[in-house]
Amino acid sequence: MFYTTDTNRHGLAHDPFKAIVVPRPIGWIGTKGEDGSLNLSPYSYFNAISDRPKMVMFSSSGRKDSLHNAEETGVFTTSFVSRHLLEPMNMSSASVPYHIDEFALAGLTARQAQLVDAPYVGEALAVLECRVTQVVEPNTLSGEPSGNVVVFGEVVGIHIDESIIREGRLDMSVARPMARMGYMDYSEGSDVIELKRPPRS
Repeated sequence: MFYTTDTNRHGLAHDPFKAIVVPRPIGWIGTKGEDGSLNLSPYSYFNAISDRPKMVMFSSSGRKDSLHNAEETGVFTTSFVSRHLLEPMNMSSASVPYHIDEFALAGLTARQAQLVDAPYVGEALAVLECRVTQVVEPNTLSGEPSGNVVVFGEVVGIHIDESIIREGRLDMSVARPMARMGYMDYSEGSDVIELKRPPRS
């Protein structure tokens, strides 16, 4: 099967694009508005982009609350989504008015970050504190704005629950990270295969 994306005529019941680019880590973005309101929302268009310096990005389809707050304050957090937090994470994705606190809605503890003025999920096994470095709205091939906005952030602080550390490494069998698999599907990434890179020739 082959189809062009300008027509998107794939003949399937659901668009397969997001099921091809998988697994995708979940950026559980915590922000605070200048009015003090808290926001928590999961983004499946999220990833690390470098480790020197440590940087991450999340992409917002349209101008949502997380984007608004991150632009307004210049900071955000991202909380690690483990299996035990899958249902609360999903609950926090509800489309609610700006002033609604998704931490409270999902039954989660909002904790204040140490280096940035933003909340994070107290129950999360790892958290990144980030400062915004750039906000970009990519253009399409026609040169028109895509309607998607990418927020880049540099990680300035990292929290790790010591319960997931084994022999100097994060043990994924304990951390049980969740990934987005397209459609309404998620997968637990605790089945780890370790491969060493081939030696240089």
